[in-house]
Amino acid sequence: QVQLVESGGGLVQAGGSLRLSCAASGTIFSLNVINWYRQAPGKQREAVAHITNGGSTSYADSVKGRFTISRDNAKSTVYLQMNSLKPEDTAVYYCHLLEIGQREYWGQGTQVTVSS
Repeated sequence: QVQLVESGGGLVQAGGSLRLSCAASGTIFSLNVINWYRQAPGKQREAVAHITNGGSTSYADSVKGRFTISRDNAKSTVYLQMNSLKPEDTAVYYCHLLEIGQREYWGQGTQVTVSS
């Protein structure tokens, strides 16, 4: 069984930065994709960025050029560096692991609040 634990959320002023971490425990299937999603109050959960086991990345248009996803396989940790934060980035951010052809797992979420 895999567990995902997010950390690094908090309150920051517009224009500031935060780095989220997603630490995975347990045995992870070698073919996988790790996603960051976010959900703002009253809105649907949306994909923010993803990174494959091979290191390929993709971003939502709303965060391109501001957010960077990376992974440290030795530490079983994925990071989301968020720069130039905007009030509209305020949301609960979730880490999601998709094991290709296997299972998927969600973290508990971490709150990010950006004040104007």
